[in-house]
Amino acid sequence: MNGASPSTLLVDGGYASWRSQALRALAAGWTPEAVTWVERDSITSVAPAQMPLDYPTTAPVVYDARTRGAGADSDSIGLRVSISSTLASLLQDAALYRSPQRWALLYRVLWRWWHGDRAVASAADEDGARLHAMARSVRRAKHDMIAYVRFHRRGGAGMPEYLAWYEPEHDVLAYAAEHFARRMGTSSWWIGTPQGAALWDGAALQLSAVSGDAATIRASAAVDEVESLWLVYYKSTFNPARLNETALHQHMPVRFWKHLPEGPLIPAMIADARSGARRVAQASAVRAMTGKPVAVDAQRARPSRPVPSSLDECRRCELWRNATQAVPGHGPETARMMLIGEQPGDHEDLTGRAFVGSAGQVLDEALRRAGVPRDAVFLTNAVKHFKWIARGKRRMHKTPAQREVHACAHWLEQELARVRPAVIVTLGATALGALLRRNVNLRDYLHAPVRLGDAWLIATWHPSYALRVDDAAAREEIVAAMGKAVACGQQLATAAVDAH
Repeated sequence: MNGASPSTLLVDGGYASWRSQALRALAAGWTPEAVTWVERDSITSVAPAQMPLDYPTTAPVVYDARTRGAGADSDSIGLRVSISSTLASLLQDAALYRSPQRWALLYRVLWRWWHGDRAVASAADEDGARLHAMARSVRRAKHDMIAYVRFHRRGGAGMPEYLAWYEPEHDVLAYAAEHFARRMGTSSWWIGTPQGAALWDGAALQLSAVSGDAATIRASAAVDEVESLWLVYYKSTFNPARLNETALHQHMPVRFWKHLPEGPLIPAMIADARSGARRVAQASAVRAMTGKPVAVDAQRARPSRPVPSSLDECRRCELWRNATQAVPGHGPETARMMLIGEQPGDHEDLTGRAFVGSAGQVLDEALRRAGVPRDAVFLTNAVKHFKWIARGKRRMHKTPAQREVHACAHWLEQELARVRPAVIVTLGATALGALLRRNVNLRDYLHAPVRLGDAWLIATWHPSYALRVDDAAAREEIVAAMGKAVACGQQLATAAVDAH
């Protein structure tokens, strides 16, 4: 084996070389403890670096050639090892992990797999956990190199057109070079690292162990107007008031700043934010901008804003604290029928109008069945602010307490006095209780209209009840009952008009 002792194997060229030597060792029956792995620093071409062990897409072939002896040539051994694609991917990535012990670990994993120990591929296994951690670190290094390599246009004519310097944590140059070769078309470029370099001439990719240094690359770079424009843009979009240093260091660790054109700007920008720029944000930059006069009509100089009503300023209970706004009733004040619900929902709270959410769609269906236009009735709620609890990112309805219903009775009475409907349809138990001013059982009032002063009172289900029912037949019964209640109310309202 090239002058090496039977227990010493030379890795000369990364994963492909290790693979060949590992198959030799398996064929010879050498245990992981009996093998010493020696590494020679070298960078190979992209293709061998991606050469996998046999994937299970082919028929598993296991040829035990260990009886051939340790001196057999690798090509004559004929040993094939079928492993899962997941393990193959882990081995290939872990082979790029920069550590002298990587080859020994990879062989130990392969040895255990070869002898039927499938647990070695699990992150719960000791060797498997180390393998997964190495592969994860390499994948992060691949992502970082692609994200943080910055090319500079080279001064003078000739190749390459662009230069870059980067210091990867692991041996991921070949992977990143292949990525940039696909992305940059025929533009030629050169990427240097402390371990080697990659050259793309627009047609072929070459990897070399010969590298340069960052200072030389910077000296060779020409003045790049695009880069200068980028720096101006980067600085102008920085908002000190929104600086989150923890998130900044998470997404762009300090060790990468030296590779970025904007890197030298970042410490000064952070220092300015700490020293007070955060408080004034971009005010100084905006103040320094040149502007032009804009002619504004005197009548339009001040925007017209609706005068806040007393309902907007209501503090009779605590619901206003977490609501967007109070939601008053709406509809024609000459309406002969008023529909009263429980409280605004999430959509109503945001829009300021009653029954515009999913429950409103159910109500629209009931109105359609009754033949009553929506704009012919007055729609309101017993409680004017949205009461909710948070579930994840959603605001979920919560039934208002009795004291909150009583606190809002003042506003409901004002609407009743202003509209003076002939028929009141209450939707749900909360609205019915608010109107009667006592706790009631909704089912006791579902059968027939009752007189309430000068008006008729008709009780029915709340539209949201239909949304909570899973059974389609039961849901249909609820919507049908609502439609009948509204139709009955329309008949009574018409009769009241005729009587007058």
